[in-house]
Amino acid sequence: MSDEPEHTPQPAKPARRLDARSLRGLAHPLRMNIFELLSLDGPATSTRLAERLGENTGTISWHLRHLAEHGFIEEETGRGTKRERWWRRVDVTNELNTADFRDDPDTRGALSVYLHELVQQYFSRVVNYISEDWDDTWRSAGTVSDWSDLRMTPIQLEALNAELMAVIARHTPAPDAEPAPDALPVVVQLQSFPRNERGTA
Repeated sequence: MSDEPEHTPQPAKPARRLDARSLRGLAHPLRMNIFELLSLDGPATSTRLAERLGENTGTISWHLRHLAEHGFIEEETGRGTKRERWWRRVDVTNELNTADFRDDPDTRGALSVYLHELVQQYFSRVVNYISEDWDDTWRSAGTVSDWSDLRMTPIQLEALNAELMAVIARHTPAPDAEPAPDALPVVVQLQSFPRNERGTA
């Protein structure tokens, strides 16, 4: 019998599938940066976001209202003043299926912006991690790895992704769980995709 704490999978957050309108509402470099900061670091005001992003408060406020209009963020009521509003991410999982927009030329540009900005955010997080001064305990716990010797069918790749998601779900604490004193926020980035073979006859 193990003395390790049991990890009970948590119920999935409410989810919404992004449609063309909501995708266009998010697919802007500055809006995506604002959304990322609210997602990673929690509620903030337009002033705080402007300082972090090097933008003026009026511009940030406009984009915050735009994100709220499309249901990505909401005002945190009971906090702040009429002049200084706090904003937080809406607690839902946003799901994007690129196949939904394959035959929609009007949305192709927004999809391209969204995907390129998303990959840039992933890249920036890794760059920040490797450039920061972590102690040996954290440095040895983290990883930047890749595996390129797999060959799979689409069904096998879907199964692999589902298993990996299930592992992450098992290690996701309940919202009201008290973190350990030495716990820090952890980002898990998962990218798995086919590649075209090159150099073959």
